[in-house]
Parts: sequence; C-alpha cells; structure tokens
Amino acid sequence: MENDLSIRRRVEDELFADPSVTAEGIGVAVKDGVVTLSGHVPAYTERFAATRCAQRVKGVKAVALDLFVRLPSLKKRADDEIAGRAVSILAWTLHGVGDIQVSVEGGWVTLSGEVEWGYQKRDAERAIRVLGGVTGVKNAISIRHQVDPQSIRDAIQTAFQRGAALEGSGINVEIDGSTVTLSGKVKAWHERRAAEDAAWTVPGVSEVHDYLVLA
Repeated sequence: MENDLSIRRRVEDELFADPSVTAEGIGVAVKDGVVTLSGHVPAYTERFAATRCAQRVKGVKAVALDLFVRLPSLKKRADDEIAGRAVSILAWTLHGVGDIQVSVEGGWVTLSGEVEWGYQKRDAERAIRVLGGVTGVKNAISIRHQVDPQSIRDAIQTAFQRGAALEGSGINVEIDGSTVTLSGKVKAWHERRAAEDAAWTVPGVSEVHDYLVLA
C-alpha cells in the first residue's frame, strides 16, 4: 500500500515538473490516498492542470480542490471585455446552438439560458475556462430536452458497454431527475473520464456528479 508521505512528495514533484502549472502557491495534503490541493494559482485553467498532475501520480485515489485564482495585475481583464470574448467563443464552440446568456462580475462568469443536450452545457463551461481574466465559472444553463430517469439509466449503461475504455461493471449509476451521480471504483483515471463523458452524451442529462475513485 502506498504511503501518504511518499504520494505527497510525488505529487509535489509532478506539480513542479509540469510547465502548465505554477506550483509555488499550491499546498498538497494526502490522507488514505486522497489528495487535497489548496492555495492559489494565477489562472483558472491551472486549477484543472493541477488536478491532472495529481491524477497522474501512482497511488492517488481521488483529488479534492481547494484552490482559488489570484490573477496577476497584468492578466486582469475588465468584466465587459471578458463577457464579449465569452459570447464570441460560445458562438464558435456551440455553432449557434441554444440560447446562452453571459454575465460577469469580478472575473466570475455566470452562464444561463438553455441548450438541447447536456454535453453542450459541459462544452460551454469548458470553453469559458480558457479565457484570460476568468477567476471562476458558474454554469446555470438548463437542458431543454427532457427524458425519463429510467431511459437515462438504460442509455448510460448502453454507452458504457459500447466504450472501449470501460465496461461499467464497477460503476454505480444513480438518477435524480436529470442529474446523474456516478460512484464506485475504476481501474484508471482514463476510465473515470470515459465514464463521465459517456454520461454527458446521453440525451436528457443536465448534471453529472462524478464520485468515482481508483480501485
């Protein structure tokens, strides 16, 4: 069994080795293989880059984020500038699908409105993450297309069976309205991402909560 201290040291080494992460402001704590990253980073995208660093380390079962964004003065943007760029990138990313409104306050972007499918809601948020000056994203987009919970469950299980990366045997699927919760164990992080992506592509899904851990 991996020692928590050894895991912490390897996570810290991985953070400092990755050029996409500014590791100086990140603290690492590990308990029973669960890594908590705390502190601050200079860009919103670095929160997700830091997560990927920790996930690559042997022995890590799960990653919790307690990182906030502290933008350098030179990288700060006016809210109206962020809003304008957000509207443009959404139009390009979603090709005019759906009706999304954007509001920005202090670098925090709030997305609202409607799209047809859950994956479009996910893609909208991912597109906004990369914009300079963004310190956070609240995704309040709703899904226009509604399907009964049992149909969602059946479609997710079918998607798992199609996937080359996983069979879904160790994954529990709970449906609450249009919200999907995935729990259980997978063998690798790429299986976790594949399971989450499969759930998002099912018609009628508006939220996916991923509580999968490594076996």
